[in-house]
Formats: sequence, C-alpha cells, structure tokens
Amino acid sequence: MRYIQKDTRWRNKQRALVFCSRGVTARFRHLCDDIRKMLPHHKTEPKFEKRSNFNEINEICELKNCNNVVFFEARKREDLYMWVGRVPSGPSIKFQVLNVHTTQEVRLAGNCLLGSRPILYFDKNFGQLSYLKLMKELFIQVFGTPRNHPKSKPFHDHIMCFYWLDRKIWFRHYQISPETPDDADKPEKQVLTEIGPRFVLDPIRIFAGSFSGQTLYLNPHYMTPTALRVQARKLLKNPYVKKLEDKEKLKQRKEENELSEDPVDETFE
Repeated sequence: MRYIQKDTRWRNKQRALVFCSRGVTARFRHLCDDIRKMLPHHKTEPKFEKRSNFNEINEICELKNCNNVVFFEARKREDLYMWVGRVPSGPSIKFQVLNVHTTQEVRLAGNCLLGSRPILYFDKNFGQLSYLKLMKELFIQVFGTPRNHPKSKPFHDHIMCFYWLDRKIWFRHYQISPETPDDADKPEKQVLTEIGPRFVLDPIRIFAGSFSGQTLYLNPHYMTPTALRVQARKLLKNPYVKKLEDKEKLKQRKEENELSEDPVDETFE
C-alpha cells in the first residue's frame, strides 16, 4: 500500500560546520567534541586563526558544502563565545557560553545511540518573544538532524531541551528510555535520564547577515566578562579602601582638634 511506503531519500540537506578558534582550553575543546557527537550531520575544520576575518568562515562553509555553522570563539583562555548562524545569507547569533559541564566531566547516567536523531524541546517563551522565535528556528536548523541523513540512525532516543530562564538559555540533554522493556511503545511510560553536556547561553546580539550585517537584536542586560571582573575587583578591595579612608579621617580629626600651645604654661616652672 502506498500510504505505508517509507521515503528513504535525504531531502532536507542540512549540514553544520562545528569548529573552534585557537586558544581554547581543554574544557572548551571537549564541549565542541560533545556538540559534534550530538550532530551526525556535522563537518569538522581545523582550529580557526584568531587574527583571521570572520568573513572567511563563510568561504570555509562554502568549501565544505555547509549551510549552518557553530563556531566557538575563545578569548583570554577563560571566556567562551558561541556563534550560531546560517551561511552565507544569515542571520547569525552571538552567545556567551557560561557554566560549561562536559559529558566526561559530570559523568551522568544517561546514554544514547551515536547518530540517532534528537527530539528538540523549547519552552513556551520561545513561542512568545520575537527574538526567541528567531533563535528557535535557527536551533532547529542547526541541531535538528535531517531525516534519512546518511550518517544518522532512524531512532529517537534522546531529547535536547532549551529553557528560557533568567534572560538566558539553559541547555540540557536527556536520554529517553522506557520504564520497563515492555513499555517501549508507550509514550506515557518513558523516563528521562540526563546525558550531558550542560551549559547556559547568554545572548549578546543577533545579526541580519552571517557574522556581520544589521543588528536585529541587542541584549540590554548583557555585561561583558571584563566589566564583571572589574566590578568584582572593586568589591573585593572595598574593605581595604574603607580602612584607609577611616585612617585618613581619624588623622584629620586629630589635626583639627589639636589644642594650641598655652602661653602661660611655662610660667611656674
């Protein structure tokens, strides 16, 4: 019968280039590897030179025949930024990656078949705010494994979750498994076990083009890591500064209240 015939052709030809810049730490490199393992439709590239122009990434994607890109940019060996974009026309989004926990680091109990297709879950906020709708569409195209991809397996045994909380996107990755072997075909009797990695994305800016172009959204609540470190240093040195100021004020009070010499003080000596 025609209605049960399976379409085995690969129609939605999405390919994602996943790579990072030079200067990444071991933890950032492991996060990049974890993202690659979750995306059977990914392609790799050696580390990108920091001094190179980001427009060269579009050329690399064209050579690799990729229409999506996930680029990890490291700065000062402690700050990590993630670019997610469509190539070559855009849009592209720049995030700061916070609270990174890789799969090897947390050693969670979950596990899934390598190359299986994920289910993508977005909370209700991604259907209400305009800029989150754009992020959702971009995440679907980048993280969603196309049907019948040659390197994918026709199973759905894990789920990628995106939550909007505290003006940031929280990413979690879970295995879907039945409570008992007999419940494999019962959707209401499935349990979630976290696999990893886990991280938080702080959106910075959305560009109309690929790594350039007009700014579609700018996060007004974002503070750069350098500004946060300067603020922390000010708070840490405040007790010492206050101590010096109190010392100086005491010295001034003593000078102001010092009695002048009495002219008749030596009369009876």
